[in-house]
Amino acid sequence: MLAQQRQAAILERVRVHGGVRVTELAAEFGVSDMTIRRDLDALNERGLLAKVHGGATPAGTGSTDEPGFRAKSVRQLAEKAAIADRAAQLVRPGAAVALSAGTTTAELARRLVDVPGLTVVTNSLPVAEILHAGGRPDQTVVLTGGVRTPSDALVGPLAVGAVRALHLDLLFLGVHGISERAGFTTPNLMEAETDRALVAAADRLVVLADHSKWDTVGISSIVELAAAHVLVTDDRLPPAARRVLGEHVGELIMVKATGAGRTTGTPTSEGTAQ
Repeated sequence: MLAQQRQAAILERVRVHGGVRVTELAAEFGVSDMTIRRDLDALNERGLLAKVHGGATPAGTGSTDEPGFRAKSVRQLAEKAAIADRAAQLVRPGAAVALSAGTTTAELARRLVDVPGLTVVTNSLPVAEILHAGGRPDQTVVLTGGVRTPSDALVGPLAVGAVRALHLDLLFLGVHGISERAGFTTPNLMEAETDRALVAAADRLVVLADHSKWDTVGISSIVELAAAHVLVTDDRLPPAARRVLGEHVGELIMVKATGAGRTTGTPTSEGTAQ
């Protein structure tokens, strides 16, 4: 297959699936990882896709652009793993916690499968599947109903109604973007409403977001920055963002991500608990 034909096929897979991985493409086309990376570089330079760590996603950047779960799952892999490692330390056996939809919360779910007596409420199909497949028999997983979004979230009146009847210890919230003006945001109006219901049902709000979410603004605000008791992010967060978030969120926790996706050293904590 010629490079031009292979690149056209790659673009079609990005369009259909919302994202691709280098390793999967190399196996499919029978070429090296380096060849695929050159293809992605060429397509990225032409603005036809966005090259990310380990793969590529569509090039859209609008406030209503909502990448699919698979597309987001190839971005900031090490950062998400490190954030999830740290967030898991906040969970105690027997707690009632909620996990919103998102690839970082899905990473967290993989670290909660061995926590005894845990009750998890989620509107995320991947989160529910992870805990159903690998969780302990003494865990309870509650999946809300609702309408499925491109990011595999269940949203809408059914999801909101289910959440409003609950009282939870802790919510881990994944977000699309963070800004000083708009707070924590999402590109999906119905998902914002569902997320706000989750926030209202929980005693404490822990936001999980890597550095790339800073200065990204979705069309709908979920809550203001001050609503977060804790924000767990990575240490690639820009200095200006550290200052703003340190002044607004209850506690800012920054973790260092390694190439293997594990935390190293002691996480940095900024801000005062409110």
